[in-house]
Amino acid sequence: MADKIIYPIFDKMLSREDKEQLLHQRGVMIWMTGLSGSGKSTVAIGIERELHRRGILCRILDGDNIRAGINSNLGFSAEDRKENIRRIAEIGKLFVDTGIVTIACFVSPTTELREMARQIIGEKDFREVYIATPIEECERRDVKGLYARARRGEVKDFTGISAPFEAPTHPDLSLDTSQMTLKQEVEAVVELVCASN
Repeated sequence: MADKIIYPIFDKMLSREDKEQLLHQRGVMIWMTGLSGSGKSTVAIGIERELHRRGILCRILDGDNIRAGINSNLGFSAEDRKENIRRIAEIGKLFVDTGIVTIACFVSPTTELREMARQIIGEKDFREVYIATPIEECERRDVKGLYARARRGEVKDFTGISAPFEAPTHPDLSLDTSQMTLKQEVEAVVELVCASN
């Protein structure tokens, strides 16, 4: 089979600046990392509503939603986790380059995976938010029953139980949802977004 010939048209498309001027905002990626059940999605929904109230266009990329669609063919092996994050970062970059504030909610358990995402999206557009809720609280919430199943050995390679989680060493923001109200968490991230705009 002959090699595919690709002719990108990036130079003919409207620029990122054109899109940002239209929206009157700057695209930025808020990359939320933390254990399953830490509160990433709950905080993201609160941020989305507050940004919408302020007239800022926002898009949430959530782990369960992405795995039900574009990444439905991926499992949880190390290779599949890496490909999951790579695809998410590439999609996120498209949103950010369109001037949209993008919130990614993914466990993304290793420094290597988060750094790959940062490199794809770009350092100036990437803000890392660590949802630092203790595992005991995540297990207490356990709305999906995943921790209990992982403890019984029914779920292999479950982050925090049978697979490691490497906490970010220098996140732009760290939030413990067991110690803060949702309002406080949302305000902290919205402030980070506004400082980037």
